[in-house]
Amino acid sequence: MMIRKMFLAVLAIGIFATSCSSDDDNNPSTSELVLNLNGLEDLGNDFVYEGWIIVNGAPVSTGRFSSVTFPQSFTLDTDQLAMAAKFVLTIEPNVDPDPAPAATKILAGDFAGDAANVNSLSLVADFSNASGNYILATPTDTDMNNEESGVWFLDNSSGAAMTGLNLPELGDGWIYEGWAVINNTPVSTGTFTKTNMADDNASTSPFKGDAGNGPGFPGEDFLQNAPTGLTFPTDLKGTTLVITVEPSPDNSAQPFTFKPLAHLVPDDAVNHTTIAMGVGPLISLSGTVIR
Repeated sequence: MMIRKMFLAVLAIGIFATSCSSDDDNNPSTSELVLNLNGLEDLGNDFVYEGWIIVNGAPVSTGRFSSVTFPQSFTLDTDQLAMAAKFVLTIEPNVDPDPAPAATKILAGDFAGDAANVNSLSLVADFSNASGNYILATPTDTDMNNEESGVWFLDNSSGAAMTGLNLPELGDGWIYEGWAVINNTPVSTGTFTKTNMADDNASTSPFKGDAGNGPGFPGEDFLQNAPTGLTFPTDLKGTTLVITVEPSPDNSAQPFTFKPLAHLVPDDAVNHTTIAMGVGPLISLSGTVIR
């Protein structure tokens, strides 16, 4: 009788151990994904960044974040991470009912072994050949004494107004915006997608004059309704002009990190005369993703 009890006890222990081992085997293992990205800016309260791995052609979220201090680590399923072919970073609404990646994709790269070198070139645009021209003029009023208070991104060197900006077509979720940095305050000249057409606020700008909307190119006259701390009309000579690439939609009143073109307006700039812009301070983003 004693031997039978001991046998049953040993059998029970064996069954329990087997059961525990089986449960452990069924639990998925996890691994770390480490992001080390350069040049990202704080998106404010309404938007966040979200990473994605592409597994068998389908996006799998690696997590959302708002801090732009790196490196950052995220815990993922080991098998999914091992099968990932690509990493993509998007900009998402903070409150987001859509589980799919947004159109505004900012970084991407294919995995080679345990690492992916990611960049913005294939998602936003390649700005290596970007160039631009502008003139100082205020065509939206009839006063010829304040011509240095307006900027228009056009080229009139041939005697007729021509397209002044040579910019690539942007990826989905992005839009161009012009800026004049006046007394260290960036003031928008308007957003646009086409360089040979007026920008989006041509007819609604609070800054332009009352005589018209200006030529059919991106630009702005800073003549009235100046932002707090500034006075219009102004003098754009000695200020910096910038073309940025902005997320769309965009909740920030400040220029975004992409700045493909910029130029310090010469103090001796001649009104109504074409002036060439230079390469901006940041034309691409990059980083590494390690699994």
